Amino acid sequence: MARDRASRPEAKPLRLFVAVDVPEGVRDRVQDAVGPWRERLSRARWVPKQNQHVTLKFLGSTWPRLVGWVTETVEAVARRSEPFETRVTGLGAFPSARRARVLWAGLDDPAGGLASLAADLEGALAKEFEPEKRAFTAHLTVARFDPETEVATTPQRPCRAARKLTAGRARHVAPAQLTKLCRRADSDALTPS
Repeated sequence: MARDRASRPEAKPLRLFVAVDVPEGVRDRVQDAVGPWRERLSRARWVPKQNQHVTLKFLGSTWPRLVGWVTETVEAVARRSEPFETRVTGLGAFPSARRARVLWAGLDDPAGGLASLAADLEGALAKEFEPEKRAFTAHLTVARFDPETEVATTPQRPCRAARKLTAGRARHVAPAQLTKLCRRADSDALTPS
């Protein structure tokens, strides 16, 4: 009997995160900027363009019984949030260009709209989820590396490639429309929950 319960979908935790969608035109510009890097960084796992987003809160393993509460909480936070503007400003790497595990496109957050939204989500979800220990950094993940890779020696360094991105106009973001709860499947595909 216990094995039967354990095999039910409702008994298996989901890997969830809360994210803001990014307009396709912005993702296109990011793809153009990183195009020359694809050959040089052949061991990178490139995030498909359609999956690029701004993660506001990584929830991790989440029991299905919490999904309704999480969805309601995320929607309530989004409704209370004011629209804001942001734009892609350049490329960089976490934790550093010499030991990159992630290649990212940074986002300008001058009014603190994304940071405020992330902080509000942290507080609202704190009852069930551990708070993030690292400071929030608004970014789109472009590629991942395992093992760490030095990206500082590539012919086109992040700061030079960023010139292609900074020309983009600021985008108006309405959190209530763009905040979503996503599930990370075993593949790189993202599916709304």
